[in-house]
Amino acid sequence: MKTSTEHSRLPLILPLAVNVVLGIPAVVPAFLLWYFASNWPLADLGWTEREPTENDGMLPWFMVATPILTLFGLVWWLANRPLRRRTALSPRAYWLLSAAATALPTLTLIIISLGRN
Repeated sequence: MKTSTEHSRLPLILPLAVNVVLGIPAVVPAFLLWYFASNWPLADLGWTEREPTENDGMLPWFMVATPILTLFGLVWWLANRPLRRRTALSPRAYWLLSAAATALPTLTLIIISLGRN
């Protein structure tokens, strides 16, 4: 006879699928983070060049990016929290795997764009 914990275990494919699907809209927050980082802190370090037309400062970016990043982070966390409890993975392994699965669509687009240059 199976125990209640054995009944509640999810196959690993479900959390992976959920996070890959969440990764599709995650392209927007990833782009916002990259754009912000490449125009300010990384440009100040000399690692990237600023966009020549980006002269509005950081405030508009904080006003646009903060709600988008907060909303996506909240949706991602709320979707993963119940899934995490129902898997056999350790918390650290689950969250790392979820973050990697969420980044997969963005990384795929980056690889595709590198191949076209």
